[in-house]
Amino acid sequence: MEDCSVSDEISEICWFCKKGRHEECMKEIPVNAKSEGPHECTFDTKFIACKCGHGEWEKMKYDEEFWNKYADENESRDNEGFTKWWRDLAGSLRWTRSLEIGCGTGIDLRKFNDSFEIHGVDLNDHALELAKKNIPNGKFYKENITKLPFEDSSVDFVFTHKLLNYLDDDTLDNGVSEMFRVAKKYIVNCELFGESEEMINDEMKFRNMQKRWLNYKVKIVSNVNMHEEIEPEQVRFTLLRKVQ
Repeated sequence: MEDCSVSDEISEICWFCKKGRHEECMKEIPVNAKSEGPHECTFDTKFIACKCGHGEWEKMKYDEEFWNKYADENESRDNEGFTKWWRDLAGSLRWTRSLEIGCGTGIDLRKFNDSFEIHGVDLNDHALELAKKNIPNGKFYKENITKLPFEDSSVDFVFTHKLLNYLDDDTLDNGVSEMFRVAKKYIVNCELFGESEEMINDEMKFRNMQKRWLNYKVKIVSNVNMHEEIEPEQVRFTLLRKVQ
């Protein structure tokens, strides 16, 4: 089996992305750990943050058991009022190609008819399997918010629903940049709101998305808490139009 033990050189290949290592990664490699890579390594890639983005991927994948359980329980979170409202918003804004980042099992996408081109991105294999089963006409991808598989300005409508509350600040900053890059017309973030973005618990953080979009060429169309009859947690609805 090939040995890829740590040396002073920066020529080793990242087992996840196969693109090679970076100086920033080398400083963080613990020398007595084992990876889950394709060969015996003396480093643990779960502690490494690469420019290529697999560091964020690993960070979000850290508790696969939790997210598998979350996917299985997702049906109980199906909010018909929210999905109908979402469908009506789509009609009023006249978009046809949409992308949900952190789509899970696709419960927010089920009310869209075949006239819409539906795309979803998530990191959990189990959730994506359920999404593909529940929405046969949709297209779903295992990908990171920091590396979306779309061309620039190619998606009419990009949205998130209680995803950004789970991200660390660096991943969120990179994710905002990616959302802006792929969006053609509109971006919507429906997230639990906190002015100063304080912690909710050990895994979640309130977000102030209006503030995070201030340095981008967007027009803030709406930034209000949703009515509890539509979204019981009254998440903050932030609607942006991309300025060409």
